[in-house]
Amino acid sequence: MERGLLWLPLLFAFFWLAWQGSREFKKVQAYETWASQFDKAKYDIYAVLGQKDSNITWGKPTPKGLINLETFSLKDVVNIQLLVNGNKVDIEQPPQRGRSIELEFNFSEPTKSVRVPFTEVPLAAKWCQYLQKVKSAEC
Repeated sequence: MERGLLWLPLLFAFFWLAWQGSREFKKVQAYETWASQFDKAKYDIYAVLGQKDSNITWGKPTPKGLINLETFSLKDVVNIQLLVNGNKVDIEQPPQRGRSIELEFNFSEPTKSVRVPFTEVPLAAKWCQYLQKVKSAEC
């Protein structure tokens, strides 16, 4: 009986991990369906981002689908910058790590900006470079 009680926490841990894996799989499935409509898209645990022509759509992935989807045009964006730990960094030589990694889109209205979270600095830097090129090609 003592052995059974020792294995019980492992059994609970196994079922919890299986449940978490199922939730993440549902998020990825919802993302794949959503991303098919875009020219370029990214998924991570914090946010999804899709680019179609000059429009950017981003939101938060959940097991039930994507929520808080927001769309804006790169034509309305004045500046795109990479923020690591709240500070602007050079996208040519970004740091390797950071607690808070975001792409910030600044608009002509001084109070309006959009921050899209990322999990990895190199991925955010590549997206920043790509979107800056797309934006400059449209001007």
